[in-house]
Amino acid sequence: MDMNRRQVLWAGGALGAAALLAACSGSGGTSTEPAATGGKPKRGGTLRVGALGRASAVTRDPHGTQTNESDYLIVALVHDTLTAPGAKTNTVPRLASRWQASDDLKTWRFTIAKGAKFHDGSPVTAGDVAWSLRRLRATPNGASRLPGIKAENIRAEGTGTVVLVSDYPNAELPQLTRLTTFVLKKGTKDKEAGTAPGSGPFKLDWFRSGNARLVRNEDWYGGEVLLDAIEVKIFESPQAMANALLGGQIDVASNVGAVAARTAEQRKDVQIIRRPDDMAMPIVMRTTGGPFADAKVREALRLAVDREAMVKQVLSGYGAVANDILGTGDPAYATSIPQRTRDLGRAKSLLKAAGFDTSKTYKLLTTEDVSGLTESATLFATQVREAGVKIDVVKQESATFWDKTWLQGDLYTTYWGTNDSLVFFASKTMFSESATNETGWKNAEFDAVYRKAIGARDGAKRATALKELQRIEHEASGYLLWGMADGIDLAAAPVRGLPTLPGYGRVQLERAWLAR
Repeated sequence: MDMNRRQVLWAGGALGAAALLAACSGSGGTSTEPAATGGKPKRGGTLRVGALGRASAVTRDPHGTQTNESDYLIVALVHDTLTAPGAKTNTVPRLASRWQASDDLKTWRFTIAKGAKFHDGSPVTAGDVAWSLRRLRATPNGASRLPGIKAENIRAEGTGTVVLVSDYPNAELPQLTRLTTFVLKKGTKDKEAGTAPGSGPFKLDWFRSGNARLVRNEDWYGGEVLLDAIEVKIFESPQAMANALLGGQIDVASNVGAVAARTAEQRKDVQIIRRPDDMAMPIVMRTTGGPFADAKVREALRLAVDREAMVKQVLSGYGAVANDILGTGDPAYATSIPQRTRDLGRAKSLLKAAGFDTSKTYKLLTTEDVSGLTESATLFATQVREAGVKIDVVKQESATFWDKTWLQGDLYTTYWGTNDSLVFFASKTMFSESATNETGWKNAEFDAVYRKAIGARDGAKRATALKELQRIEHEASGYLLWGMADGIDLAAAPVRGLPTLPGYGRVQLERAWLAR
């Protein structure tokens, strides 16, 4: 697949234009909020964290494609990105203490945080950062990871400033640096990247078959780290991970899903940590040909869905109804656009007007990659049958799905860990030139408004463009986004300070502590 789908969108949150365009400082907000309260934070202890993954799919290179959540968690604790998700403002400083854009929004200067050191004691320099970003850009998916930024347009300016030059005005460029901009020492060899020192809050102690022990970095520039260590244990299924939590073998079950949450609801010794707007689970309808190319057919399917029933049954209520617009957590999300609701009469009328062949059975391809995905496909098929559309749900192995169905199928499920940003989703999934345009949608009006949105310095103009962007998407895109799933972690009673931000925010465990 193009790149790790969890990794792509764990970046969490789009920032308001005014804050993006100004030089930022540490006052912009914190990336974590306490999951539970109780006493003054204590230093010490080892937090045992379970995370999903397969030993056969381990990827240790920070710039590689980590299909395991366990791998990404380890990398994110050892290596810092330039910026991070925040609570008050959605992009906050990390390895970059501040940033500033040129008047044309093409040239951005990032100032490296004072005191930032690698785990071997050497300082992090702009040269290290620029080299790392060029290395990232040279990966097979580098263009997607740093869109609009060519390797030759990444340079160090002195020892403390990194300059990125975009091919086009981009007010959201700092947001891009939250995701995979992990910094290695300049000149690190590929074979050494997985064990190279980082600059993050924890240092690698040992790594075995996807499991790892990380110890506190006493010299972390970002503030005091309370835990002595974090032990990451890999699990192949949410069920096994939840059982380990309930059995006291781990302290945190990360991204464990709604089924596990239901099981734990009656346990007073277990915390259920909900991260709203964590994952979009849309149904993709191909717009460039085939049975769903007609906009009337796509609208009919959107009207045939009972969204509240989907959220209740598929997500066990751990989620919220969505309105076919990706980016529900963006502060600019247009709640003024009327919520689409079920209307079987209108759906049938549109299908008839489009000449849709209701005698045929159409395949809906899905995987079991995340909890609830297959269940959503099955319930969808049951619901649209009431409008006269016959659907056969076909489950595929993950590798087959990503190689043969994703970006190619006529009708399939997909999932995106939230990034909260309307523009991010537009750029990744709907802009005509995107390499990951899942529906094959090409809409000149949408493209033009997208360019206006990312290039607008003026807040009012940007807000107007974003609202228009959502209107077009709501009316004509190839997405049926029926709901947003909560992210769900389970934690033992003594655990404090876990992040409650969606997506990538959940791996920021540097403020966690144990009340025992």
